[in-house]
Amino acid sequence: MTIHPTAIVDPGAELGAGVQVAPFSIIEDGVVIGDNCTVGPHCVIRSGVTMGSGNQLDVGVVIGSLPQDAKFRGEPSFVRIGDNNLIREYVTIHRATGEGAETVVGDGNFLMAYAHLGHNVQIGSKCNVTSFAALGGHCVVHDRAIIGGLTGLHQYVTIGRMCMIGGHSRVTRDIPPFTTAQDNEVHGINIIGLQRNGVSREDQAAVREAFRMVYRSDLNTSAALEQLRERGTMSDVVREFVEFIEQVNAGGRGRQQA
Repeated sequence: MTIHPTAIVDPGAELGAGVQVAPFSIIEDGVVIGDNCTVGPHCVIRSGVTMGSGNQLDVGVVIGSLPQDAKFRGEPSFVRIGDNNLIREYVTIHRATGEGAETVVGDGNFLMAYAHLGHNVQIGSKCNVTSFAALGGHCVVHDRAIIGGLTGLHQYVTIGRMCMIGGHSRVTRDIPPFTTAQDNEVHGINIIGLQRNGVSREDQAAVREAFRMVYRSDLNTSAALEQLRERGTMSDVVREFVEFIEQVNAGGRGRQQA
């Protein structure tokens, strides 16, 4: 463990083996940081933050500040971060609202400079949140999604697995998995993302056909989903696509847990 003399680390913080803390950073009581993490200069990690191993925090990262939520009444809440995340300059991640609730970041994510994760946000694993993107309270982003730069996600929005949201977007609706979108308009299937993530050609073709039926045919959404169901056995990716839209169509949210 290496802690610069100008850093302030509360004796009640737990730091694992190989942790490095750069100049002028502050780590508060109750923070838990796993092995081989790097905390860059001028970072602030507040009480209630638990972090796994191998995370890299660049300059000025602030994790665990109070939620920007009028409902918050000072109740104990948390931020839980997994392993091997790259968190770049001046990223902010807020504590959750609700007693015992968590803001959650999974494993292997890339949070680029000035990104913001609001209270109760859930990020899966291997996601990219590009510079200046802001996720409102209770947003859910599933595994391997990409959120473009300067994008704003309205509170309670869910972004499906392997989605790609274009830069400068304003997203106020749930976006189904495996798609590309700009603002609230779903444009097509994220074929490049599917290829990069090892989805088979058969599954790519199947989800493209499902997308065509839902978004490009003369059928309304309910009829298109019913027809897809009537075809019998669906691949896992088509089932995920269909179930997400069914939940949204029924007035709920897409798959809520990242």
